[in-house]
Amino acid sequence: MTTETLIWLLPLPPLLAFGLIVLFTNRWKALSHSIAVGAAFLSWLGSMVVFFRAIGIEHFGSEGHVFEASIPWLSLGEGVFKIGVLIDPLSAVTLFFVAWTVLMIFIYSVGYHNFGQPKGDHDHAGLPPHGTTVSDKHGHTHKIPSIEPMYARFFAFIGLFAFGMYTLVVSDNLLTLFVGWEIMGLCSYLLIGFWFAKPSARDAAVKAFMTTRVGDVFMLLGVAYLYSLTGTLNFREIFFNEHTLEVLATTPALGGFMGLSAAGLIGLLLFIGAIGKSAQWPLHTWLPDAMEGPTPVSAMIHAATMVSAGVYMVIRMFPLLSAGWVEGGALTPAMTAMAIIGSITALFAATIAVAQNDVKRVLAYSTISQLGFMIAALGIGAYVAAAFHLVMHAFFKALLFLGSGSIIHGMEHGVLHTGDHIDPQNMLNMGGLRKKMPVTFVTFLLGGLALSGFPFVTAGFWSKDEILADAFANNHLVVFGVLALAALLTAFYTARQITLTFLGEPRTKEAEHAHESKWTMTLPLVILAVFAVAAGWVGTPVKNLFHDFVGGTLLEHPKALPFSEAIIPMVFSILIALSGLFLGWLVYRNVKAGQPDPLEKPLGGVYTFLKNKWYFDQIYDFLFVRPAAWIGEVFTSKWMDLGLIDGILHTVARVAVSIGPILRNYFDKPVVNGFGDFVGEGTKALGKRWRVLQPGRVQLYMLAALVFAVGALFYFIFR
Repeated sequence: MTTETLIWLLPLPPLLAFGLIVLFTNRWKALSHSIAVGAAFLSWLGSMVVFFRAIGIEHFGSEGHVFEASIPWLSLGEGVFKIGVLIDPLSAVTLFFVAWTVLMIFIYSVGYHNFGQPKGDHDHAGLPPHGTTVSDKHGHTHKIPSIEPMYARFFAFIGLFAFGMYTLVVSDNLLTLFVGWEIMGLCSYLLIGFWFAKPSARDAAVKAFMTTRVGDVFMLLGVAYLYSLTGTLNFREIFFNEHTLEVLATTPALGGFMGLSAAGLIGLLLFIGAIGKSAQWPLHTWLPDAMEGPTPVSAMIHAATMVSAGVYMVIRMFPLLSAGWVEGGALTPAMTAMAIIGSITALFAATIAVAQNDVKRVLAYSTISQLGFMIAALGIGAYVAAAFHLVMHAFFKALLFLGSGSIIHGMEHGVLHTGDHIDPQNMLNMGGLRKKMPVTFVTFLLGGLALSGFPFVTAGFWSKDEILADAFANNHLVVFGVLALAALLTAFYTARQITLTFLGEPRTKEAEHAHESKWTMTLPLVILAVFAVAAGWVGTPVKNLFHDFVGGTLLEHPKALPFSEAIIPMVFSILIALSGLFLGWLVYRNVKAGQPDPLEKPLGGVYTFLKNKWYFDQIYDFLFVRPAAWIGEVFTSKWMDLGLIDGILHTVARVAVSIGPILRNYFDKPVVNGFGDFVGEGTKALGKRWRVLQPGRVQLYMLAALVFAVGALFYFIFR
């Protein structure tokens, strides 16, 4: 099989699994998850074949050395719009981490899901037994589905989710990339709201769908404008065509908008799409609420698919976003926006993570922060550093989210044992789990160290350090300072999370009775832990294999920073990571049962401010949600619909009812009915007079015929 044919087939197994599960196997748990895992394995196997064929080609990505194929799809009158597949260095490394993380999440999901009586996990919390009927606050009733269809439904949806991401990665054009983009938007809605009997899960699903649609509208405008100017959406026809990029960079934007070039306006529109999908400030609020979905969904969204897609898209569009930029010169408008938004997001989300007690929400804000690092890196032109951190982050964040699910399951066992109803996701209820869950502890520790940037031995150190090094070496010192502070907070809240969860003594009876998860959950943790440590070694200054490979995606291959330039930011990076980890352990090492967060008292109002997430949810509720509800319920429903439209209709009806008797008495009866009666009575009168001619006697008919014949004879004779 040719490589191009194999690439076409990569997204199909998860899609086929979705169809088979929905149509045929939704009543059989084992068969459903077997089909889903088998499909993930087939896509993983094909991805590995494609990846290793790619790295086996010298100068892959340059001089046209890529895997690509296309077919005619839509006749446009003056030509044909083609769609196809493309694997270059960027999509090859993205395919690598997507395939591994998706497969690990699918395997993990088999062990994770226990659809019996809910035990307190927020994935299940508050749900009564299956088959019962519940009512929500609006009085609507919902029946809790039976076990097997819900189980199969989950694997069907994550299969469709994986199909969307594979489609996005292998696409050679913006149109089919956008198709995969929107498929993932749908799946995020379906899976975040998977426990649809919970009002909070339904609200979180709607919030995610609506927030990301804001970005998608702008992105679609950018796609349409780009096509109107270039006549194509093919990546290589646009981004590897110096003449096209130069024209876009020098052509004024539509209507001279804000003095931007066409490339500048298109870049900003596409970047807004990434802001929504990758949960960048200010469209970040949906991602923490996405924790309402099952934990494997959290891992899919945060590591394998959804938010990674936003950064991948920006990296893919980088030649357009940087059109007209010369290294060392002024940044383009799109790059400036990315540097500002990314830096704000990285620091902003890190401050919130410091004050969260939910084990999954800490990681959610961590994801937002790390994505900010990648966006800021792209803003300052550190293309390869952003791609490197995207890949490394996918591995250790998938590990951390799956590890959090293992922690929750271990705590749920304690909840079952004691019968008390405590929050199994609150880290203040944990402690001492290193002894109860050794595999989860070691793997989570490695993932946490990678997230913190623990020096030299973790992937996160090399990828995050390269971003800081690029910012420092190119004199983007404000970006460097903001990201360095965000990195310090990252190490701090990671040490806080590990210390509160695993170290010390158990702070509740439930933590005392926690136990290790089953092997289908711990095996993916071990595999991902290997990547969280070893994957970063391909980016070491000694031999930057990642830089050499992915750099071939750009028109001008960027050079890796010399070690002499990187040594100062590397020292900063090491000090930041170690200082943050030490401070986190120092502050939280002696937290006792029932004791509040040690930072709550000294920070006072600041801690409350951070715990309430800078009150962005309340602000958005005041600025957007309540006005929208008022517009819908009061202005549109009561005033426009019931008041104006129904008022007009009711007035017309009353007028019609009022003039009806008048028309009846003075027009209908005398005129319409009178004329009708006249015609009817006249017809009856004529009938009475003329019926003597029709007595029914044959002799009279014969006589009439004879008279008529004689008369006719005389007429013709005398004429």
